[in-house]
Amino acid sequence: MNPVAVADGLAGRFAERAGGYDRDASFPVADVDDLREAGLLGLLVPRRLGGSGVGFSGYVEVAATLARGSGATALVFNMHASVTGALAGVPDDLARVLGAPDKFFSWRDRVLAAAASGAVYGVAITERGAGSRLSALRTTYEPEADGYRLRGRKSVCTGAGHLAAYLVAARAADAGQDEDGRVSYFLVPHGEGLRVVHDWDPLGMRATASNGLDLDCHVPAEALIGGVEGLVLPLAYAMPQWLVASYAAVYVGVARAIVAEARDWVASRVVAGTQGGLGDVGFVRARLGRADAQVEAAWTALAHAAGQVDERPGEPDTNRWIYRAKLLAGDAATQAATSLTEACGLGPLRRGTTLERLFRDARSGAIMPPSSDVCADYLGTASLGRDPTTGTDVRPW
Repeated sequence: MNPVAVADGLAGRFAERAGGYDRDASFPVADVDDLREAGLLGLLVPRRLGGSGVGFSGYVEVAATLARGSGATALVFNMHASVTGALAGVPDDLARVLGAPDKFFSWRDRVLAAAASGAVYGVAITERGAGSRLSALRTTYEPEADGYRLRGRKSVCTGAGHLAAYLVAARAADAGQDEDGRVSYFLVPHGEGLRVVHDWDPLGMRATASNGLDLDCHVPAEALIGGVEGLVLPLAYAMPQWLVASYAAVYVGVARAIVAEARDWVASRVVAGTQGGLGDVGFVRARLGRADAQVEAAWTALAHAAGQVDERPGEPDTNRWIYRAKLLAGDAATQAATSLTEACGLGPLRRGTTLERLFRDARSGAIMPPSSDVCADYLGTASLGRDPTTGTDVRPW
């Protein structure tokens, strides 16, 4: 199977359904069924467990391709990939150094094999007032019987109510707000103790169905990722690809879709009272050209960052490229959407047109965590020779 070719075939189907899912802010059930049937839910799962075993470079190509059809479905896919990619991508030796017990590896393999068989996972981090800053979370966990009790509310959770399990970030109940080392991940199955809060009615990315999620549930001890408390923030800073650059792939795909849709609109429009069309207007062509350059520059940076992740994960230069990719992708999507809708005029901004939906979806690219401003601060801090995790008052996580 060529995953990118498969994704290219699915993107056309996603585009046909995207308007309806966007209008209703409903979960893209048929799209996810297509991902399952095509085997893409196992994209990052090792071959020995039934998956395709691709690396981060393979993921960004597939995600950007899917996003050309539907940015919202690509974000659902991204959240699933963030769970499977992170579990599959940490080498066994590193996991053992971090303290993972032997039973963790058999549990991890069961989770990954289930993904290859069609289970869909998601991420539950964001909270009101804290956003996605892991150090500021208020959801708590504490020991209970043979496992843990989790309590809290996640204000935004992509696919809430439609997933097999959620990667939940929580703070030890007896930890102070300055005890960063006591934030942990749990993989929480959907079921008793989880309640979906149906409050999702945003401007863009509506089909992610990112409703709120209330938690008051017991989970077994094996649900603690790695079998060790306090791994969240060290991993977020040391290997940030699944929290940062994975989003970049989605927004590069959305930005490419904007350029293609605007190009088709410009090529087809005749300017009243003239012998020519929009494509004969110099500043319109210039806007197309500038957007094309910005978007492909963002892709080039992302592809380079992905290659660095596969070859030299965790190195400072790799992590700087990860933040560069997110910054460039988010800004390219926003800027292309703004410039090209202005160039095309009022017509394609009517409610329900493809470019209007893409414009709304693109607007969230620069604010998806970490935002463009936070990414820029990280890079500026590093350029001054300071530690970007401790040398700034702006914490990505």
